[in-house]
Amino acid sequence: QVQLVESGGGLVQAGGSLRLSCVHSALTFRPYAMGWFRQAPGNEREFVAAFWSGGGTYYADSVKGRFTISRDNAKNTVYLQMNSLKPENTAVYYCAAKRGGYGSDYGLYACWGQGTQVTVSS
Repeated sequence: QVQLVESGGGLVQAGGSLRLSCVHSALTFRPYAMGWFRQAPGNEREFVAAFWSGGGTYYADSVKGRFTISRDNAKNTVYLQMNSLKPENTAVYYCAAKRGGYGSDYGLYACWGQGTQVTVSS
C-alpha cells in the first residue's frame, strides 16, 4: 500500500496560483500511475491530472493550460501547479496512485491521500 500525504491547499483569490504537493512512500511496482483528483461538495470526485511511469501526462480539459503535474523522484513528491485559479476550482484535492498505466477513472486508483482543501474566492 502506498502512503500519500497532500499539502499546499489554502485560500486564494481568483486568478491566483497554488502549488499542491503529495509526498508518497516508495513505489516498488512498475508500471504505475499517479494522479490528482478533486471533489467539491455535492459532486463526484473528478479527474484533474495524471502521469504514468512509462511517460506522458494527462489533463482534464477544464485545466489544460492552467495546471501542471510534475514529480521529483528524489523527493518522492508529486506536484500540481495551479495557475489562473477560478472559483469553480474550489474543492478538496486528492493525490492517488495505481498499478498499471494511466487512468482517469477514480475507481481505478487504490491508494489515496487525505486531501487538501483549495478555496478560490471571487
